[in-house]
Amino acid sequence: MPPVPAALIILNGKNAANEELRQAVQQQRQAGYPLYVRVTWEHGDVHRYVEEAVKLGVHTVIAGGGDGTINEVACALALLPAARRPSLGILPLGTANDFAQSCAIPAELDKALMLAILGKATDIDLAQVNQDRFFINMATGGFGTRITSETPAKLKSVLGGASYFIHGLLRMDTLKADSCEIRGPDFSWAGDALVIGIGNGRQAGGGQVLCPGALINDNKLQLRIFAVEEWLPILLNSLSTDEDNPHIVSAALPWLEIISPHEVTFNLDGEPLKGKKFLIKVLPAALSCRLPPQCPLLE
Repeated sequence: MPPVPAALIILNGKNAANEELRQAVQQQRQAGYPLYVRVTWEHGDVHRYVEEAVKLGVHTVIAGGGDGTINEVACALALLPAARRPSLGILPLGTANDFAQSCAIPAELDKALMLAILGKATDIDLAQVNQDRFFINMATGGFGTRITSETPAKLKSVLGGASYFIHGLLRMDTLKADSCEIRGPDFSWAGDALVIGIGNGRQAGGGQVLCPGALINDNKLQLRIFAVEEWLPILLNSLSTDEDNPHIVSAALPWLEIISPHEVTFNLDGEPLKGKKFLIKVLPAALSCRLPPQCPLLE
């Protein structure tokens, strides 16, 4: 008989007291699946736990948290040699859960945990930024990035993903565009943009579908640039039906370079990165992830 697949959960410390998750873990253990649980406390914990997972010989490392936690676990896995790399599983425990929602990961933790243990492992892409940073879901720049990073934690805890929308409406007085140049294979653009989305996944900021054509296994990133006139539709979540709008620029690229005369901030799955120059490229099949059979982000 083949060995029963074991998994290690890396749980964001904010969710350590989640009773629904505790019951789901107990249920899977009673069903015979070995599960280790590790809770993050300080910087570096994720990388240490991933190394421990390798030593334990687990089949899957499960990220329990929001988009930032998934990003950190995915990046730690991608740094491992392919022969030693466990698959990635996802437990959606964050405020927005944009990547999990885009992948159709169940919101019910017992179902999500079962998928993370037993789901089919599929190769997916990762994006690399300036050689040393990564994102699994999306990089966003402009006004939307500032709103996401400035939204108060208390508002997020009460309203969830809708908090970004509400806070955006309250901060319309700070609306301004970023001037930049963007180039890639057979692509060049220069101008002022309120929002720039670079998607491996499709949505960010609590459900805003910025890159509706993105796929996580097509070896490309979807670039979407939104001009000043298009900020209100972004807030109203009507982007996916606006492909012919002249103020929206879209391209699918294996890499792109962004240059700005002033410092701008990009949000990489919730983590800010400031600079004047960004080189972003796709890393094809960088890791495997346990996903639903009908995952919308797969070709």
